[in-house]
Amino acid sequence: MNQEAVKQLFTEEKLAELMPPGRADEFFEALLGDADEGSYDIKLNFQDFDPGEKTLQMALELHERPGKCLACNLTYGLPEVFSRHPIINVNGLVADIDQLLGDQASCQEWRLGATRQVSKSLHVIPLIIKLS
Repeated sequence: MNQEAVKQLFTEEKLAELMPPGRADEFFEALLGDADEGSYDIKLNFQDFDPGEKTLQMALELHERPGKCLACNLTYGLPEVFSRHPIINVNGLVADIDQLLGDQASCQEWRLGATRQVSKSLHVIPLIIKLS
């Protein structure tokens, strides 16, 4: 498996299937009782494939919603929350990625990294998947 083959698997359409745009609304509905109270949308992004380390690097991008505030104090604790929350379902997401990889590779383990602030309106939570 090489970088180009992996890039071709993770098209914008496939990434949107893996993490549907409405998932943030479901999350905020469960968390706050109202999807309109949510301050961000969640988008899955492919970042890199490292064949030497056998890691797939994805990101959960948190995009500030119009008229809302994407405050750091609200996003820094999210890796812990996202890793266990049934609506975000990182285990299911990684299982879907494993299926997508087919017989080219297998997802062995995953972890969420610390939230990074890219800009005032974009924060990123790394998703690192170890492959075999």
